[in-house]
Amino acid sequence: MPRPKMSENERREIQVVRDYLKALENNKPKRGRKRTPKSIRTQIASTVEAMDGSTPTKRLELVQKRINLETELESLDPMGQENVENLQKAFTKVAASYSGKRGISYAAWREIGVSANVLKDAGIRHSN
Repeated sequence: MPRPKMSENERREIQVVRDYLKALENNKPKRGRKRTPKSIRTQIASTVEAMDGSTPTKRLELVQKRINLETELESLDPMGQENVENLQKAFTKVAASYSGKRGISYAAWREIGVSANVLKDAGIRHSN
C-alpha cells in the first residue's frame, strides 16, 4: 500500500525539526573550560611568537597549531548562535504538532538533547 502524500506543511515541519536537531548536535557543549574568541586570539599570538627561533620541525608543528586555532576561531561565528536561535524559534512553533503526529514523547525529545525550556515553549509537557 503506497504511503499517503505529505502536505507541504508536513514537509516543512520535518525540515524545521531536522534543522534544529542538527544545530543542537553541532553546537553540543564540549567538556572543560569554554573557549572564547579572545582566549583563542591570545593563543594564536603566543603560537606565532613561539615560531621565532624555533627549529624547522617545531615551527611546522606551531604553524599547524595556528591553523587549527584559526579554524576554531572561525567556527565561533556569532551568526552561528543567531542561526540556532532562529531554528529554535521555528522548532517551538512546529514541535507539538510534529510530536502529536508521530507519537514523540517528552522523554524522547529530552534524550536527544532538546532542553526542557524549549519543550515548554513548544507546549510539550511530561505527559505528552
